[in-house]
Amino acid sequence: MTASPTRRTQADRRARSRAALLEATARGISRVGYGHLVLSEVAAEAGYTRGALYHQFADKDALVLATLEWVRETWYAEVGTVFDEDLAPADAIAELARRHAIYCRRDIAGVMTAIRVELGARDHPIRDALHAQQRELVARVRALVLAGRRDGTIPPGPPAAALAAATLAAIEAAVITLSGRADVDVDVAQRIARGLIAGPTASARRG
Repeated sequence: MTASPTRRTQADRRARSRAALLEATARGISRVGYGHLVLSEVAAEAGYTRGALYHQFADKDALVLATLEWVRETWYAEVGTVFDEDLAPADAIAELARRHAIYCRRDIAGVMTAIRVELGARDHPIRDALHAQQRELVARVRALVLAGRRDGTIPPGPPAAALAAATLAAIEAAVITLSGRADVDVDVAQRIARGLIAGPTASARRG
Protein backbone atom coordinates (compact mmCIF):
# COMPACT_ATOMS: atom_id res chain seq x y z
CA MET A 1 0.00 0.00 0.00
CA THR A 2 1.49 3.32 -1.08
CA ALA A 3 1.20 6.68 0.64
CA SER A 4 -1.47 9.04 -0.62
CA PRO A 5 -0.43 11.93 -2.90
CA THR A 6 -1.25 14.34 -0.08
CA ARG A 7 1.05 12.56 2.35
CA ARG A 8 3.82 12.39 -0.26
CA THR A 9 3.45 16.09 -0.94
CA GLN A 10 3.63 16.90 2.77
CA ALA A 11 6.71 14.72 3.15
CA ASP A 12 8.32 16.36 0.12
CA ARG A 13 7.61 19.83 1.48
CA ARG A 14 9.06 18.87 4.84
CA ALA A 15 12.18 17.42 3.21
CA ARG A 16 12.66 20.55 1.10
CA SER A 17 12.23 22.87 4.06
CA ARG A 18 14.61 20.77 6.15
CA ALA A 19 17.29 20.80 3.45
CA ALA A 20 16.92 24.56 2.97
CA LEU A 21 17.21 25.20 6.71
CA LEU A 22 20.27 22.97 7.03
CA GLU A 23 22.07 24.60 4.13
CA ALA A 24 21.23 28.06 5.48
CA THR A 25 22.61 26.98 8.86
CA ALA A 26 25.82 25.79 7.24
CA ARG A 27 26.19 29.14 5.49
CA GLY A 28 25.49 30.99 8.72
CA ILE A 29 28.08 29.05 10.69
CA SER A 30 30.62 29.51 7.90
CA ARG A 31 30.05 33.27 7.94
CA VAL A 32 29.62 34.13 11.63
CA GLY A 33 30.40 30.98 13.62
CA TYR A 34 28.36 28.85 15.99
CA GLY A 35 28.17 31.37 18.81
CA HIS A 36 26.81 34.20 16.67
CA LEU A 37 24.35 32.07 14.73
CA VAL A 38 20.86 33.63 14.98
CA LEU A 39 18.08 31.16 14.27
CA SER A 40 15.58 33.76 13.06
CA GLU A 41 18.16 34.88 10.47
CA VAL A 42 18.77 31.28 9.42
CA ALA A 43 15.05 30.72 8.95
CA ALA A 44 14.64 33.96 6.99
CA GLU A 45 17.53 33.14 4.67
CA ALA A 46 16.03 29.72 3.99
CA GLY A 47 12.68 31.35 3.26
CA TYR A 48 10.84 30.13 6.35
CA THR A 49 9.68 31.46 9.69
CA ARG A 50 11.42 30.78 12.99
CA GLY A 51 8.36 28.76 13.95
CA ALA A 52 8.87 26.50 10.94
CA LEU A 53 12.46 25.96 12.06
CA TYR A 54 11.44 24.99 15.57
CA HIS A 55 8.79 22.69 14.13
CA GLN A 56 11.64 20.52 12.83
CA PHE A 57 14.46 21.18 15.32
CA ALA A 58 14.10 21.35 19.08
CA ASP A 59 16.88 23.88 19.64
CA LYS A 60 20.06 25.37 18.23
CA ASP A 61 22.24 22.37 19.07
CA ALA A 62 19.80 19.96 17.42
CA LEU A 63 19.86 22.14 14.31
CA VAL A 64 23.67 22.31 14.22
CA LEU A 65 24.03 18.55 14.78
CA ALA A 66 21.63 17.93 11.91
CA THR A 67 23.60 20.41 9.81
CA LEU A 68 26.83 18.51 10.42
CA GLU A 69 25.13 15.33 9.23
CA TRP A 70 23.77 17.18 6.20
CA VAL A 71 27.27 18.39 5.37
CA ARG A 72 28.61 14.85 5.70
CA GLU A 73 25.89 13.36 3.49
CA THR A 74 26.08 15.99 0.76
CA TRP A 75 29.89 16.05 0.84
CA TYR A 76 30.15 12.32 0.36
CA ALA A 77 27.54 12.45 -2.40
CA GLU A 78 29.32 15.24 -4.29
CA VAL A 79 32.97 14.82 -3.28
CA GLY A 80 33.52 11.57 -1.41
CA THR A 81 32.44 9.36 -4.30
CA VAL A 82 36.07 9.71 -5.34
CA PHE A 83 36.95 7.06 -2.73
CA ASP A 84 34.99 4.45 -4.68
CA GLU A 85 36.26 5.34 -8.15
CA ASP A 86 39.02 3.61 -10.06
CA LEU A 87 41.64 6.34 -9.80
CA ALA A 88 45.31 6.21 -8.93
CA PRO A 89 45.75 7.26 -5.28
CA ALA A 90 47.47 10.57 -6.04
CA ASP A 91 44.89 11.38 -8.70
CA ALA A 92 42.09 10.55 -6.28
CA ILE A 93 43.45 12.99 -3.68
CA ALA A 94 43.81 15.73 -6.29
CA GLU A 95 40.29 15.04 -7.55
CA LEU A 96 39.02 15.22 -3.97
CA ALA A 97 40.59 18.69 -3.73
CA ARG A 98 38.92 19.76 -6.98
CA ARG A 99 35.48 18.56 -5.96
CA HIS A 100 35.81 20.02 -2.47
CA ALA A 101 36.54 23.46 -3.90
CA ILE A 102 33.44 23.22 -6.09
CA TYR A 103 31.31 21.89 -3.23
CA CYS A 104 32.27 24.85 -1.03
CA ARG A 105 31.19 27.42 -3.62
CA ARG A 106 27.77 27.42 -1.93
CA ASP A 107 29.40 29.61 0.76
CA ILE A 108 29.92 26.87 3.33
CA ALA A 109 33.70 26.51 3.15
CA GLY A 110 34.27 27.61 6.75
CA VAL A 111 31.59 25.64 8.58
CA MET A 112 33.87 22.91 9.96
CA THR A 113 36.67 25.30 10.86
CA ALA A 114 34.30 27.62 12.71
CA ILE A 115 32.94 24.79 14.85
CA ARG A 116 36.41 23.38 15.44
CA VAL A 117 37.73 26.73 16.65
CA GLU A 118 34.76 27.53 18.91
CA LEU A 119 34.03 24.10 20.38
CA GLY A 120 37.29 22.22 19.95
CA ALA A 121 38.33 22.55 23.58
CA ARG A 122 34.87 21.99 25.09
CA ASP A 123 33.09 18.81 26.07
CA HIS A 124 30.19 19.16 23.67
CA PRO A 125 28.15 16.76 21.47
CA ILE A 126 28.69 18.98 18.42
CA ARG A 127 32.44 18.78 18.92
CA ASP A 128 32.20 15.01 19.29
CA ALA A 129 30.21 14.72 16.06
CA LEU A 130 32.74 16.88 14.23
CA HIS A 131 35.68 14.86 15.52
CA ALA A 132 34.02 11.62 14.41
CA GLN A 133 33.59 12.99 10.90
CA GLN A 134 37.19 14.20 10.82
CA ARG A 135 38.54 10.83 11.95
CA GLU A 136 36.52 9.08 9.28
CA LEU A 137 37.77 11.38 6.53
CA VAL A 138 41.41 11.25 7.62
CA ALA A 139 41.20 7.46 7.64
CA ARG A 140 39.87 7.43 4.07
CA VAL A 141 42.65 9.72 2.81
CA ARG A 142 45.25 7.81 4.84
CA ALA A 143 44.20 4.65 2.99
CA LEU A 144 44.85 6.41 -0.32
CA VAL A 145 48.30 7.55 0.85
CA LEU A 146 49.20 4.02 1.91
CA ALA A 147 47.94 2.59 -1.38
CA GLY A 148 50.06 5.11 -3.27
CA ARG A 149 53.12 4.24 -1.24
CA ARG A 150 52.58 0.56 -1.91
CA ASP A 151 52.40 1.04 -5.67
CA GLY A 152 55.22 3.61 -5.69
CA THR A 153 53.16 6.59 -6.92
CA ILE A 154 53.36 8.42 -3.58
CA PRO A 155 56.85 8.65 -2.07
CA PRO A 156 57.75 7.75 1.52
CA GLY A 157 57.48 10.56 4.02
CA PRO A 158 55.62 11.52 7.18
CA PRO A 159 53.24 9.01 8.76
CA ALA A 160 50.28 8.50 6.43
CA ALA A 161 47.73 9.70 8.98
CA ALA A 162 49.67 12.93 9.59
CA LEU A 163 50.06 13.54 5.87
CA ALA A 164 46.36 12.88 5.28
CA ALA A 165 45.30 15.26 8.06
CA ALA A 166 47.68 17.99 6.87
CA THR A 167 46.56 17.65 3.26
CA LEU A 168 42.90 17.93 4.19
CA ALA A 169 43.60 20.93 6.43
CA ALA A 170 45.61 22.68 3.71
CA ILE A 171 42.89 22.13 1.11
CA GLU A 172 40.28 23.44 3.54
CA ALA A 173 42.33 26.53 4.36
CA ALA A 174 42.95 27.31 0.70
CA VAL A 175 39.28 27.02 -0.21
CA ILE A 176 38.28 29.26 2.71
CA THR A 177 40.90 31.84 1.70
CA LEU A 178 39.74 31.77 -1.92
CA SER A 179 36.02 31.87 -1.16
CA GLY A 180 34.29 33.56 -4.07
CA ARG A 181 37.27 33.00 -6.38
CA ALA A 182 35.90 30.33 -8.70
CA ASP A 183 38.57 31.35 -11.22
CA VAL A 184 41.38 29.95 -9.10
CA ASP A 185 40.03 27.86 -6.20
CA VAL A 186 40.16 24.50 -7.99
CA ASP A 187 43.65 25.02 -9.42
CA VAL A 188 45.14 26.09 -6.09
CA ALA A 189 43.44 23.29 -4.14
CA GLN A 190 44.78 20.69 -6.56
CA ARG A 191 48.27 22.18 -6.54
CA ILE A 192 48.32 22.02 -2.75
CA ALA A 193 47.12 18.42 -2.69
CA ARG A 194 49.60 17.23 -5.29
CA GLY A 195 52.46 19.19 -3.73
CA LEU A 196 51.96 17.73 -0.27
CA ILE A 197 51.63 14.12 -1.33
CA ALA A 198 54.53 14.37 -3.79
CA GLY A 199 56.93 15.56 -1.10
CA PRO A 200 59.97 17.80 -1.52
CA THR A 201 61.80 17.92 -4.83
CA ALA A 202 65.26 16.43 -5.19
CA SER A 203 66.87 19.87 -5.08
CA ALA A 204 64.97 20.77 -1.92
CA ARG A 205 66.08 17.53 -0.26
CA ARG A 206 69.73 18.29 -1.09
CA GLY A 207 69.63 21.70 0.20
